[in-house]
Amino acid sequence: MKIYTKKGDDGTTGLLYGGRVAKDSIRIELNGAVDEAQAALGMARSHLERGSQLDSILVVLERDLWVLMAEVATSESSRGKLKEGKSLVSLEMVSSLEETIDNVQALFEMPKEFVVPGENKVSASLDVARTVIRRAERLSVSLVAQMPDSRVGMYLNRLSDLVWTLARWQENHHLLAKEVDSGSSAKVAD
Repeated sequence: MKIYTKKGDDGTTGLLYGGRVAKDSIRIELNGAVDEAQAALGMARSHLERGSQLDSILVVLERDLWVLMAEVATSESSRGKLKEGKSLVSLEMVSSLEETIDNVQALFEMPKEFVVPGENKVSASLDVARTVIRRAERLSVSLVAQMPDSRVGMYLNRLSDLVWTLARWQENHHLLAKEVDSGSSAKVAD
């Protein structure tokens, strides 16, 4: 099978279970943001020991995002073909995120103020993923309004909370925004 089909040369792309939409449709924009988030989670994983607790969590999240992208890439007329947890975001998937947040929060003391990102490669990668997830969540609003039974927006909201929590967990020290010397500025050499 060749990787290129040439079918998208006209500016459209195929949906799961048939149909085509413009490549700049909200469905494709949303899935593009989710794809970026998945790649950012993969970047965070690349800094981890395989099989570690965080690595295992991130693998589950990356797989869940395939489920979410399948739901988004399905037209309204084909939604009946979707299967919960396989190609449709389930309430259990959302509940699992909440449980993981609670479990991870129990491992460290959460900061109570704004945090300056970038303490280490893992937390910085997770913060990038979180911002992309937030963009995906914003993009999902209008689409989810057309799919009243969808849990895509709910999942993305909890996912960004979880990824923020994971980033804070991975920091050895939280650099709080108020700790930054506001009187100093970055100096650039002439």
